Amino acid sequence: MCADYTPSRNDQIEERFGVRSPQLDLPLEAWPGYMAPILRGSHEAPGELEIAPAMFGMVPHWADHKLARQTYNARTETVASKPSFRSAWKRKQFCIIPACNFFEPNYETSKPVRWRIERADGGPVAIAGIWEFRPADQLLSFSMLTINADGHPLMQRFHKPDDEKRMVMILDPDQYQGWLDGSLVFEEDVYRQYPADLLIAQPDPLPPRTRAKPAAKADLAPPDSLF
Repeated sequence: MCADYTPSRNDQIEERFGVRSPQLDLPLEAWPGYMAPILRGSHEAPGELEIAPAMFGMVPHWADHKLARQTYNARTETVASKPSFRSAWKRKQFCIIPACNFFEPNYETSKPVRWRIERADGGPVAIAGIWEFRPADQLLSFSMLTINADGHPLMQRFHKPDDEKRMVMILDPDQYQGWLDGSLVFEEDVYRQYPADLLIAQPDPLPPRTRAKPAAKADLAPPDSLF
């Protein structure tokens, strides 16, 4: 799971993905309900990529914006059937979320400590996602896909001891186009756990003055039928 990450900067996106990014006035760190850049196939130039600002957390046409607090991650096992995601999945609205890093809570000291996870080579973390567009208010939104991380040497260190271990689905460069056009959706290898030796992690607690306001209890435990 991932509810907090650092979006890639404009120059990083242009260098790694070959897409010129507009100057977007977006926060340095993204939480559910925040706007952040996503990469998707261009509607005007098939075969090319475009970048656009979107809300972190899927908001279907029938939902309130507050749903973004609950739909920022989509399980690969159920994304095709859950009401919040199935329409975007069926229409092959796939995207890539470019990130410098992402954060997860570590409970090894018995209290949650935020850790920063990033690629060992310093490159961007290309997270697989899906997007949705609401014509009524012109809102573009997205969700990160997550996979089971049981047994992963690094990711099994995060979240509460009794919780299922999960991690965001990270793509390799040779998978970018196939993910965006949907040709890799049924390929088992694309859903593999990202190798632990290609990632590094270290404690990175939030400074008290920037600590996010806790979500309401209802936001932390939404009805399973939604996603």
